[in-house]
Amino acid sequence: MSGYKFERDFRTPHSESYIIEVEDDEVGRIDLHYTNTAIYGTLAVIEALTEEQIRTLISDIDERLVLTTDPFREDFMVTVWTGREYGNYSDEDFEDEDGGEDDVEFRRA
Repeated sequence: MSGYKFERDFRTPHSESYIIEVEDDEVGRIDLHYTNTAIYGTLAVIEALTEEQIRTLISDIDERLVLTTDPFREDFMVTVWTGREYGNYSDEDFEDEDGGEDDVEFRRA
């Protein structure tokens, strides 16, 4: 095993999302979307991961997450994005004290 830890962020009937950690450091996230014949993944990872580490991570995702959900799928396709986390936004970022929209500075990670 590679040391990647997957913590489910959310799940719907046809998709799920996981935060990916190594030694308590967040290194990315994977969003998985299930269809009748294939599974589509969007993988966002930090810039520091190498091509080899990304390939190992995709293999781990397939083995530990995808195959346990749908072992008979025809294909698993992954789009990979690299970069850094810019911030997290929610409805609270857009509301003032009265519940209306407000011009606020966004909270960044």
